[in-house]
Amino acid sequence: MKTKHSNLVIIGSGCAGYTAAIYAARANLGPVVFKGLQPGGQLTVTTEVENYPGFPDGIQGPELMGLFEKQAERFGTEVIGDNVSRVDFSRRPFEIHAGDDLRLATQAVIIATGASAKWLGLESEKRLTGHGVSACATCDAFFFKGKEVVVVGGGDTAMEESNFLTKFASKVMVVHRRDKLRASKIMQERAVRNPKISFVWDSAVTEILGNHEHTAVTGVKLKNLKTNKDSRLSCQGVFIAIGHEPNTQLFRGQVELDPVGYVVTKNGTTETNVPGVFACGDAVDHRYRQAVTAAGTGCMAAIDAEKYLEGLKNA
Repeated sequence: MKTKHSNLVIIGSGCAGYTAAIYAARANLGPVVFKGLQPGGQLTVTTEVENYPGFPDGIQGPELMGLFEKQAERFGTEVIGDNVSRVDFSRRPFEIHAGDDLRLATQAVIIATGASAKWLGLESEKRLTGHGVSACATCDAFFFKGKEVVVVGGGDTAMEESNFLTKFASKVMVVHRRDKLRASKIMQERAVRNPKISFVWDSAVTEILGNHEHTAVTGVKLKNLKTNKDSRLSCQGVFIAIGHEPNTQLFRGQVELDPVGYVVTKNGTTETNVPGVFACGDAVDHRYRQAVTAAGTGCMAAIDAEKYLEGLKNA
């Protein structure tokens, strides 16, 4: 097994990970970034990004992440395509295992593995993601001005997305598997009072319908779970709002996680309960989940890691 040594390892290559790498590399920390299972993070499955500052005409998600990577490499970041399979934060230096035979010993680690939207698991959903199917109303609602959309889910996330979408869409139809919502009372009341929102109860989406070119959503197929009857609902957009899952399974038993699995950080910093291990982006943030906020916390993590490493040097 090959063993490499590094001052700082960054696990994850989304907005948070690459921003951390840019700041760390400019501080001469020689960071190593592991790309992980989804190189570039969630933006690589997004088509047009119109709300990231500095791009007034918008930019494609994969293109934006390519620019992030180039900028990180320009300052000396080493980017490794392997996925991290195991970490050991119980010993110093920390050990990072990746690929078939790579072991990396490091003084500091930044966790930037992000989170993944929960999906329905339909083939049609996968095919039309970015072409009318989305898991982020804040990101994509603007593209549905004056259109009719379906929101799938019944919790707080679904109600938040539905209310936000009414600022743009002409009609929002919430499809829920049960006959009552799981959302908090205040979120339910807000949605029920909104004249643009209607509800389809006891129903599941079994297929998302698109045009022949698979470039636009035309509707959804539904199954009523009480009567087993199938039906169709016309719409131009579908928002999956059944929650997010942090990509932190790798760190169970290594750092403190909350009950859902998000990494717990201390007092407004990116520090975890393990000195020398920091966390940023959507692996920590279950509230904002935006590219720009992930980048901001990536910057914070790099600065926190730099101060930690400086302290080790002067100890």
